[in-house]
Amino acid sequence: MIETAIQKEKFLLVGVDTDDDADRAMASLRELAELIDTAGGECVDFILQRLPKRNTATYVGSGKVTEILERMEETGADGIVCDDELTPAQITNLREAGIAVVLDRTAVILDIFAKHALTSEGKLQVEMAQLKYRSSRLQGLGTSMSRLGGGIGTRGPGESKLETDRRRIRERISILDAEIRKMQKSREVARKQRSESALPVVAVVGYTNAGKSTLLNRLTDSKILAADQLFATLDPTTRNCRLPGGTEILMTDTVGFINKLPHHLVDAFRSTLEEAKYADILVHMVDASNDDCENQMKVVYETLDALGVGGKPVLTVFNKKDQMEDGRILKDLRADQTMFLSAKTGDGIDAFLETLEDAVNATRMLIEELVAYTDAGKIAWVRKFGTILTEEYREDGIYIRAWVERSLGEAFSQRNFH
Repeated sequence: MIETAIQKEKFLLVGVDTDDDADRAMASLRELAELIDTAGGECVDFILQRLPKRNTATYVGSGKVTEILERMEETGADGIVCDDELTPAQITNLREAGIAVVLDRTAVILDIFAKHALTSEGKLQVEMAQLKYRSSRLQGLGTSMSRLGGGIGTRGPGESKLETDRRRIRERISILDAEIRKMQKSREVARKQRSESALPVVAVVGYTNAGKSTLLNRLTDSKILAADQLFATLDPTTRNCRLPGGTEILMTDTVGFINKLPHHLVDAFRSTLEEAKYADILVHMVDASNDDCENQMKVVYETLDALGVGGKPVLTVFNKKDQMEDGRILKDLRADQTMFLSAKTGDGIDAFLETLEDAVNATRMLIEELVAYTDAGKIAWVRKFGTILTEEYREDGIYIRAWVERSLGEAFSQRNFH
């Protein structure tokens, strides 16, 4: 029996350091290597050039293009992936210089999203982002835009039609936009139903691969894919979770963020990314074992700000404490509280749940009242919309002590409930 292994595409990764920060630029290239690995390719080497600004013609300087060609021959690379989004002119010039396959970071991320999109909404959003990205590159690239070999950057819906003209692409984008808007309305209905349930909503946000899905699986006994790779899950998942004191909440796992997240993706996935906008509390997951986690936190907050998610209580969780370097000090000055845990081993989970429950209760109101038996419907109302701590049946009525959402608590106190 003869076994044949799938031949991975080999890429040389190219970056330009315009900030005089070689360490950060190399960290970005290493992350790009992880993206390539997730997409099914292989990184064979890195090339980093320090420039005041990116070359408008070829991204890197002309001398560096010669070095790239030499390094490709030495390493057997099939092509290059640049760490920034390239213009059509840059792609064309690099190909004319002799580099057969030229990709950028955006193309790789779009390819991964196409690979991992499972729901109808996810697939439509990916196709929308792909078409918008490629439509701006059709002019001047012609049929060379299509790589029919099936490699990285060619995956996903609509890939075989890249030779279509701008008019047909605009028509397809219009159809996709209408379909996505319908799904957005369904998502809004689901959000409204969640808000009417009066259960506190906690959104788990963070950099991709920080451990969001692992945490949600542990807390809600779910089976969400939690792989050690970037963008393992795309579709937000909401699950019920009961905290130690009996408080019931809804926890939502959101799409992970990443440095240089393509704006095409932000636009296409806005409805799913905005799940955090409608939450009562944000749990910010951070990979404490990653040397670049401080920059990752910055990226998360920048993305949240761009989405208009602000003014919410933030509980930052430094995850993977079992893999942290001894003596390392981590802080998040934008968080209301911070703590350390390992979602994988469970170390620190109990303390996290207690802290989360305190944070949830801080957004609610504690009510205490003796309810007449003739008015017992109020108890059912509190049981439905709150968390009853004490319920005692006395001669003169039912004594309750419970947590409810603050606006509902005020309505209860004023007898304006229904």
